[in-house]
Amino acid sequence: MAVRPIRIFGDPVLREPCAPIEVVDDGIRALVQDLLDTVELPGRAGVAAPQIGVGLRAFSYNIDGDIGYVLNPVLVEVAGDPVPMGEGCLSVPDLWHETLRHPWAKVVGMDLEGREVVLEGDGLLAQALQHETDHLDGMLYLSRLSPDERKIAMRRIRESSWF
Repeated sequence: MAVRPIRIFGDPVLREPCAPIEVVDDGIRALVQDLLDTVELPGRAGVAAPQIGVGLRAFSYNIDGDIGYVLNPVLVEVAGDPVPMGEGCLSVPDLWHETLRHPWAKVVGMDLEGREVVLEGDGLLAQALQHETDHLDGMLYLSRLSPDERKIAMRRIRESSWF
């Protein structure tokens, strides 16, 4: 299909909770292919559907060369006390901030055939699972920053060439 452009901070689709996928049809199959094509580019760990302008619960991931997708993912479990992890977002270009994330996470969803998909792990995978499900709930990682860090981030956004 296609590598889709990434929606940037300020686009309303990034702030809306996504609707569940009710029926897997050719449109959903095309969405999954676009998510996979878009996440394959270097430096990308995940792409959520709203980041390509689609308000449906789906994301793709690319962790250490393992590329896949999940439909209707739900973050069902996290473990460990949240720890600061360096985090950025394709929808907030050129910013990188320490964000509190649990060191382990588990997501349950489905594939295109309606079979259950379970993704769980630590490190970058745990961080990506939390980050991408946040997107599907209408939340950017900026909301998880401390108030002082958020002020710094917002100032950098206002000063950026893309805003």
